[in-house]
Amino acid sequence: MISYKHLVKIYYKDIDQMGIVYYSRYFEYFEEARTELLNSINLDVSTIEENGIYLPVITSHCDYKRGVEFEQEIIILTSIPKLPRAKLLINYTGYLKDSQEILFEGYTIHAFMRKSGKPTKVPKEILSTLNRYY
Repeated sequence: MISYKHLVKIYYKDIDQMGIVYYSRYFEYFEEARTELLNSINLDVSTIEENGIYLPVITSHCDYKRGVEFEQEIIILTSIPKLPRAKLLINYTGYLKDSQEILFEGYTIHAFMRKSGKPTKVPKEILSTLNRYY
């Protein structure tokens, strides 16, 4: 399994009137964490796209366990639990920086697409890179 820990600090812009992170912000945090995970294994998004491959999100989900508040720092453990076949699954688990209490859990599923918008198999270069970490 490939994993990466991403730190996020909660700013005032992220919270709602109740003082907790607005639900859609979690998906922005997922994107940050996903980008950093891919960068950590030398699969940066820019290079993938320069090679004509795109990874659109086709499914996203988040279970909220406890609200995250202004100025808290959270760690998002991001992981790729298995090698992709046709789709890439990425999991996210968030907890407070100084605690192991799970605040949220979620996942995104990504298709492999050509620039033309047509689906494609996992490119050999991507699969080869991922294989190095399993």
